Amino acid sequence: MPPAPPVNPADLLAAALLRDAAAPLVTHYDDATGERVELSGTTLANWVAKTANLLQDEFDVGPGSTVAVALPVHWQTAAVLLGVWSCGAAVLDTAAEDEDRLDGVDVVLAAQDRLPAIEEHGLDELLGLSLHPLGLGMTGYVGDARDFALEVRVHGDHFAPYQPPAPSDPGLLLAGLQLTLGGLVETAVELAGRLGLVAGDRVLVDEQAATEAGPVAWLLAPLAAGASIVLCRNAHPGGLQHRAETEGVTATLGLRLDGIRELGRPARS
Repeated sequence: MPPAPPVNPADLLAAALLRDAAAPLVTHYDDATGERVELSGTTLANWVAKTANLLQDEFDVGPGSTVAVALPVHWQTAAVLLGVWSCGAAVLDTAAEDEDRLDGVDVVLAAQDRLPAIEEHGLDELLGLSLHPLGLGMTGYVGDARDFALEVRVHGDHFAPYQPPAPSDPGLLLAGLQLTLGGLVETAVELAGRLGLVAGDRVLVDEQAATEAGPVAWLLAPLAAGASIVLCRNAHPGGLQHRAETEGVTATLGLRLDGIRELGRPARS
């Protein structure tokens, strides 16, 4: 019997594990720090489960909850987003420092450098992320936010929601747009087809393009297509061609490289 079609974002990750749990799924570069982090499907799923358990057990996050995510394009952001959706909660993808944007939010996850501005809102439930390549905690921070890296590591590698998410539950709130959990999957599948993503693709994703396009484009559409992702932050343009060749990249999002197709654009003759 064929597997059931995905109806929630968490199902897209589950499908990737069934295809090949040990294969690289998300590879992350930051040329400003020289880091390279590679996560297999299994490793990403462990981070997602730990994040979901943290949110559910410590912050009562579940269907009907709203979680603000003030994070850059990053491998830890992928784990956070999928963790929130595993709980059945909605992601508020926002410039969280903006006035009134955090009204009604249950918890905020933010990069350490954005915490001072967010703390001015007087929020009780705030988690800070160092975005350290090895997942280490924040350093030099003296505010009231809880440290995501320290909190998440004590939680389990498997997640079971107290209340199973429904496809009709809110999934993403972004610039006036609202998508349900099921709508996220439908949009990801449709976008993957429109971009020309295919199973087995290895997609190099430019940070600027990913930020502008949003998480459906840089995260969910590749998962829906059965592709893996190479995220590049602060990329040195002169090194991207070699990186793409080294990583076995077959397609790019937001970049033009010789001999590699650019998603969403017709092939050049």
